[in-house]
Amino acid sequence: MPRNPWGQGPVIDMGGQQVRMPQLPRLPFGMLRIVLAVLIGLFLILTTYYQIEPEEVGVVQRFGAFVRTTGPGPHLRLPFGIERVTKVPVQRQLKMEFGFRTVRGTGRSQYNAESPETIGEALMLTGDLNVAVVEWIVQYRIRDPKAYLFNIRNVPETFRYMSEAAVRQVVGDHSVDEVITIGRAEIALAAKLELQRLCDLYAIGIEVQQLVLQDVNPPGPVRPAFNEVNQAIQEKERAINEAWAEYNQVVPRAKGEAEQTVRAAEGYALDRENRALGDAHRFEALYAEYRKAPDVTRKRMYMETMGEIVPRLGKKVIVDDKARGVLPFLQLDGVARDGADPGRAAAGAKGVTR
Repeated sequence: MPRNPWGQGPVIDMGGQQVRMPQLPRLPFGMLRIVLAVLIGLFLILTTYYQIEPEEVGVVQRFGAFVRTTGPGPHLRLPFGIERVTKVPVQRQLKMEFGFRTVRGTGRSQYNAESPETIGEALMLTGDLNVAVVEWIVQYRIRDPKAYLFNIRNVPETFRYMSEAAVRQVVGDHSVDEVITIGRAEIALAAKLELQRLCDLYAIGIEVQQLVLQDVNPPGPVRPAFNEVNQAIQEKERAINEAWAEYNQVVPRAKGEAEQTVRAAEGYALDRENRALGDAHRFEALYAEYRKAPDVTRKRMYMETMGEIVPRLGKKVIVDDKARGVLPFLQLDGVARDGADPGRAAAGAKGVTR
């Protein structure tokens, strides 16, 4: 009979009562080695293989020191934590918001309520000692993953401080009217250039692609009245821009038409002058040839002139003056060959045969 497993296990004291536990089954040593080998193999595969997405770059560190970068695709590394890989999205466009926070960007955008952090970011002092609420967006991408990871600690926070410093510096050099109305594009461009200069100075591996002033307003209670003034200024600017657009269309067209007329007149004058000079040179050349052989030239000119004139005269009968007994040829049906009247044809023949 098989042994009872409950009678072979260890005895445990449970509240003064001794209970014998069943004996645990023992695995064969060969099976244990197989399981251990499978676990080691899985761990080796998981710590060796890694995949880089198309928009990423893998930065490989060996014992914490930078070794290399790897592009998109499957790759291998030294296992058991000897080499670590940090994936950096170098092709993705990243964005930071200042003065507001977006909750949902798809469809109709939703924003968080104002907080002390966003208010502190947006409040700025302009060059004419006025206060403005400036909200802006910075779009950037990681250009150098090695510099982004190793040159400066906590790059996103540092980049945020640099962006605030650049925008505050540029806004402080302009008046509140320029910041709110006509100078926004210029201020955004100057702030972008200043921010890129700071990024290059500190070598954080970031390329600033765009800086956009999202919304600029005066603070607090004066905002509604200022919005009306701002709307009037914008309408004025739009009217001026439309007038300049019309000017840029009409004036160049008129200048072009005037230039075209002048060039046509100059071309006509040059053509007439060249034709006159050509006719004069031709006459001089003919006269020179005529002086060399007057009779031959006179006869040639006569023959050329008659060759042009005679074909235009139609059907003519030319008879020598010394000829005698020439009768006009007349059709028996009383109609001349050329379809003319018989009497008129006979009169014409008499005139020819005179």
